[in-house]
Parts: sequence; structure tokens; C-alpha cells
Amino acid sequence: MKIKSANCAGKFYPSERSELLALLDNFYSKSKNDSGYFSRAIIVPHAGYIFSGELAMKGYMYLNPESQNIFIFAPSHYARLFGCVSSDYDEFETPLGNCKVNSELVKDFVIDNEVFANEHSIEVQLPFIKYFFNNAKIIPVLYGCEDYKNISAIIEKYWQDSNNSFVISSDLSHFYPERDANKIDKYTAQMIEIGYIKDFDVEQACGAVGVCALTDFAMENKYSLIRVGLTNSAVATGDSSRVVGYGSWFLYEGSKNNYIKEYFSNTVIDICQKSIMSGLQLGDFSEIQAPCVFEEAAAAFVTLTIHGVLRGCVGSVIPHRTLMKDLRENAHSAAFKDTRFEPLTKEEFPYIDIEVSLLSYPEKIEFSTEDELINKIIPFKDGIIIRDGEYQSVYLPEVWNDLPDKRDFLKSLKLKAGMEEDYFSDTLHAFRFHTEKIV
Repeated sequence: MKIKSANCAGKFYPSERSELLALLDNFYSKSKNDSGYFSRAIIVPHAGYIFSGELAMKGYMYLNPESQNIFIFAPSHYARLFGCVSSDYDEFETPLGNCKVNSELVKDFVIDNEVFANEHSIEVQLPFIKYFFNNAKIIPVLYGCEDYKNISAIIEKYWQDSNNSFVISSDLSHFYPERDANKIDKYTAQMIEIGYIKDFDVEQACGAVGVCALTDFAMENKYSLIRVGLTNSAVATGDSSRVVGYGSWFLYEGSKNNYIKEYFSNTVIDICQKSIMSGLQLGDFSEIQAPCVFEEAAAAFVTLTIHGVLRGCVGSVIPHRTLMKDLRENAHSAAFKDTRFEPLTKEEFPYIDIEVSLLSYPEKIEFSTEDELINKIIPFKDGIIIRDGEYQSVYLPEVWNDLPDKRDFLKSLKLKAGMEEDYFSDTLHAFRFHTEKIV
């Protein structure tokens, strides 16, 4: 039997079983799965446990507990590689017991045991896997110069078997001052969360290829990557001069807005309600506690009604601030700053109903004539934004209830923007979006 000995024990994590188990137990006690949703793919950091172990634990809290085979995709730090390689070791050693290798699945990869000799990006994941999945088998995969599309295709191939799960091992930015690192990592997080990886730079993450591969897989399947957390090494060391960033995400098989609606509808309404109460001096908004997904950039409309009659509606079209802040600001503005109405009063507050529409990221509609645009619009599903220079307007999908005819819908949208109803030009742009409604 060939066993890969642990080369990081005592360096990246404790080498003694009892000490390592106590550390993992401590991380576990500080972590939770906010929604109870279990995923088959996560992105987690691979630094020393004092730096990123707690965040890695939070990521593993979301990994499917029924996983039987776990693919680990990680960058090679010490050997120059082209493509992906795996190992034909029978087991990988950890202080918690050895992780068995799936000897059949590794046959689909080039085998090169030597490149695993000093590598930490795979090994630091193994104690977590042993902690949660005592009987699961691993498929360790290291990559170097590789097209992320190739790894995305591998994930797609093995995704068909529900017994398979996937761990993407990656840290984020390296050795910037903390203030700069935070900006870079937040930008990286937003790229991952909206699925925009066209301009993803290798400097943004040491496992950029794996991160882009899972992001690409998510986009191709209309899945989402939900943030678990962001942190950096300065939190542990106190040294903010040269930090390493860390992030964690899990894959949700649906849209982010659907995830929020399914698991956190009450939180969404509570944020809006407490924001309005704060404006009326009836409470303190700082009491709100929300999961990390509310720290992601998002766009939402908040609509207030009293006995079915509109009392205020304000929203965002493009994600430009966190969901928490967007809900808070739009709820306050709908109550007190919608110029069509007088500010909400304390006497009215008990009677208001709050409705929130979470907007997807706008998708540009390509067209050359108005008829072509009209033909591409899907009534009762699409929200529409039109824009030409300084003119812009938006209708939520709910407006189809009042304007079910596509031509009438577009004419009204033009009038709302300040255009003539028969206006058309080569510089007119249109975008579609979808909403998840929370009441």
C-alpha cells in the first residue's frame, strides 16, 4: 500500500491528533450553516490554520454530508505543471486518520506523485475532510498552466453522479497592504458572485484557475456562488503591511435571489421594517444580524402599500452596495423620500405592508429595430430597463399586470423616461432582468 506522508503537519496545522481535533472543534463551535442548505461544491482557503482555518471550517459546514467522493482541485506552488495531474497513492496521511484515494477516478488523470511531495494546497484540506467525512474517498488534483474551461468540463462530467462533491482550494490576493487587499478581494468576490470572470487576473487568487472553473460551471448551469466569508492574515497577525486574503463560497443550485427568498425572506422584511422604524425613532437598526449573503452586492426595490394602495416605492437597478445597505436605504427612502407622497407617519406604520423585489443582474438585449426588441421581450417575466443618453426608465415585471400588451408596455416605459412614445434611435439600449418577490 502506498501512503502519501503528511508534509504540512506541525507547520500549517498541529501534528498531534488531540491538538488538531481540539482546534477543529473550536472552529466548529464558532461556525454554522446559516440556512441548512448543503452544497456539492465549495471554495475554501488553504493557508495555515491560524490564518484561514476558521473560514475554511465555515465553508465545509455547507458541503454535502452524504459526499462519498471528494475532488480537490488545487494549484501547484512548487512544481511547474501543464494541465492537471493526480496521484496513485492509496491513502494520504493526516493526524486524524488517513484519507483513502478513489483509485478508479484518479485513472482519468495524468499520474505524477512527485509533484505532491511538498505541496500544501491539497494537504491542508484533508483534516477537514476527515473531520466531516470519515469514509469519503478523495480525488486529489493539482494544476499549473491550465485553461479553466478544462476543469469546468471535468466538474460537469462528474457532477452527474450525486455522490461526488468538489473542493476548490484557493487563497485570494497576496502581500498587499490591508486596505488595498480588502479592495482587491471585494472586487474578486463580486466577480465570482455575478459570474463575470472574463477579466479575472491570476494575481487575484493563487487558485484562480480553479475558482474560474467553478464560477464558469455555475454560470453554465444557472447556479450561484454564495459567499461564506472574507478575511485576511492581518486578523491573526496584526500586521497590515503585507497581507494574504482569504474567501469562501458554496455552490447553490439556483439563483442567489432564490436562495435568499427560500431561506431568508423573514430577514429581508425585518431589515426593511427596522429601517423604517429607525426613521420613525421607534427602534435601533443596529440590532439587525444577517448572514454573509447580505454582504454581497445586490439590487432591490422596496414597495410599501396600505390596504393595497401604493404608499411608496424606491429601488436600485444595478448592484452597487451590499444587500443589507440596499434594503435599508431603499426602505427608508420608500417611506420618507418618495416625492409622490408625504413622509410616512407613526400612525400609518402599523398598517403598511412591505414587498421586496430582488433584481437579477441586467442582461443586455441586442436589437436593431423596435420590432426586434418587442419580439425579444417576454411578458410577465422580464423587467425592462431602457436607456439613451440621459434618458432612462425601468419597469418591474409586476407592471405587466397593468400593461399586458408589449407595445403599450414599451410606449409607457419611453414616456416614463421622458421620451416620445414613438421614439427610437441607434443609441437606445434595453436590458432585461428578473425578480424574486418577497412579501
